[in-house]
Amino acid sequence: MKKSVMKKDSLLNLINNMLIVLPSPINLNIFWNFGSLLGLCIIIQILTGLFLSMHYVANVNLSFFSIIHLMNDVNYGWLIRLIHMNGASMFFICIYLHIGRGLYYQSYKLKKTWNIGVLLLLILMMTAFLGYVLPWGQMSFWGATVITNLLSVVPYFGVSLVEWLWGGFSVNNNTLMRFYSFHFLFPFILVVFIIIHLIYLHDLGSNNPLGLKSNYYKIIFHNYYSIKDLMGMMILLMILLIVVFLNPYMLGDSENFLEANSLVTPVHIQPEWYFLFAYTILRCISNKLLGVLFLFFSILILLILPFLKLNKFQSLSFYPINQILFWMFFNIMLMLTWLGMQVVEYPFIFLSQFYMLIYFLYYLLDYYFKLFWDYLN
Repeated sequence: MKKSVMKKDSLLNLINNMLIVLPSPINLNIFWNFGSLLGLCIIIQILTGLFLSMHYVANVNLSFFSIIHLMNDVNYGWLIRLIHMNGASMFFICIYLHIGRGLYYQSYKLKKTWNIGVLLLLILMMTAFLGYVLPWGQMSFWGATVITNLLSVVPYFGVSLVEWLWGGFSVNNNTLMRFYSFHFLFPFILVVFIIIHLIYLHDLGSNNPLGLKSNYYKIIFHNYYSIKDLMGMMILLMILLIVVFLNPYMLGDSENFLEANSLVTPVHIQPEWYFLFAYTILRCISNKLLGVLFLFFSILILLILPFLKLNKFQSLSFYPINQILFWMFFNIMLMLTWLGMQVVEYPFIFLSQFYMLIYFLYYLLDYYFKLFWDYLN
């Protein structure tokens, strides 16, 4: 009896320390809301995914039709699927804004929290890719074929690795079953890393817009920031439902309304919009190995930032030139995403190479302009 009471008390104390009396900087702005919004997104995706898994059939002959059955015959199946499908887009919008805030306010000075966050991004990308294959439409099948083929660049073991992943000599039923299993498993791994991310965040403390130490001037999390987070969640849910009810296929590809056919290649193979910036970098390099390396480096470059020399100030609010660079970088990301939708021909190839160069150049220029500004001041 005493042990159960002690466990209950310790759990209440943990919740109290992490969500109620958590000391938080007094000057946090709206961009600090995206952490809680990401928490809401993962809950929505796990719950809707659980209900979808009850009706989904992982078989190349039945998967496409199980989706049709889900949409037409299952009570509110259409709603659950459309929330899950568009919820993935909302997830990536929130995580990209979350990372953008981290870059702007140099949150990467909290090394452990930042590195776990980058690992979370990679796991999320893998989970989303696996999920995109499951409807077994044309773009699902060919997207899986193109992306899994990238592993063939691994020296000596590349071809064997691809065949092992496929479970055969092409994307087939074994591949679909494996992708379904991993897509179901990865969100729970994601939750574990989210908990680790939060533990480091609460241990090291949160950054703030000024980038200054605020240990002696903090306020409790509830109800000052919990109300702001609740408002953000309501806005996110409202936007998600507006998209679901008014234009649910706005962010999808029309090719996925056709059943997968290995004999008919789509005119233009492309992944979902949230992968397009990396996909543009991949395909604008003619050498396959270099393309794959630059593809991974476009994400992994975030891991380098915590090991750079810290500047005098930890916010771009004090670096006017870097603020201009940051918003240029924001537009570069938009351009790379748009270029990923275009056909592989002139002038799109040249533009992709140009914006890829500026994308990587940004990190270098941002660092040296900060050093230059520190030197002047």
